[in-house]
Amino acid sequence: MRCALGGPPDHPGSVLTVSLCRPDIRNAQLPATWEALARIGDAVPDSVRVVVISGDGPSFSAGLDRSAFSGDGLLGQVATAPGAVGDALIAGYQRGFTWQADPRFVSIAAVRGHAVGAGFQLALACDLMLIADDARFRMAEVRYGLVPDLGGTHQLVRRIGAARALEVCGTGREVTAAEALSWGLAVRSVPADDLGDATDQLVAGFLAAPPEALRSISSLVAGAGSATVEQQLRAERVAQLSRLRDLLRGGISGPPGGPAGDSPPGPPGGPATG
Repeated sequence: MRCALGGPPDHPGSVLTVSLCRPDIRNAQLPATWEALARIGDAVPDSVRVVVISGDGPSFSAGLDRSAFSGDGLLGQVATAPGAVGDALIAGYQRGFTWQADPRFVSIAAVRGHAVGAGFQLALACDLMLIADDARFRMAEVRYGLVPDLGGTHQLVRRIGAARALEVCGTGREVTAAEALSWGLAVRSVPADDLGDATDQLVAGFLAAPPEALRSISSLVAGAGSATVEQQLRAERVAQLSRLRDLLRGGISGPPGGPAGDSPPGPPGGPATG
């Protein structure tokens, strides 16, 4: 796995790129992959505003390395471990798939080619997916008598609903790029050769936003799915008051583009905060 900290000259250290780098076997994953992901998540600097996860070569990740299916491989080790030990092993692997939801930054999965099993779940762990038109997704675990155990069921239900999640996980069928886009799994689909440029443009859009406003928005969006309407409205009030007070302390200069900014005229009676 390759990990690099970078960003444009005006935002140094703002972009963390994480690349799966076993293209000869379509970036198949091992427990060491998940442990490395967890360590990366533990060490994300506060300067990071965007995380991009991708795979070298023509595939994002083909899922679990076939060596794990041997008797002395991963599956055998977990299956023969005492109950508490086996549970702890899987919990440790899951840590590599949870830190991407940290609201301090926006996480993007840039997906081309195959995203199977653990590869699909890694893409789902990110806040959003930008995909190539050749992307193909599959929860293949059921075909081996297993279940997705790296957060995939939670993420799928949250994004596409229980019925579609059951179909995808219960049949192990392929989900095309067109389906992923129409279902809302991906925010955009582009030609494979354009994926890098499209990712850079999306990153630039997030970097253009004021950092604290973006973090507040990330927190609001993350919590909206489990909140009642009143809880979410209260969270928006708290966040907006915090932002207004911070802006007042720093001197409110208005939106970009001059006094009127890029926004349409407000309603009669004065400006609104939203």
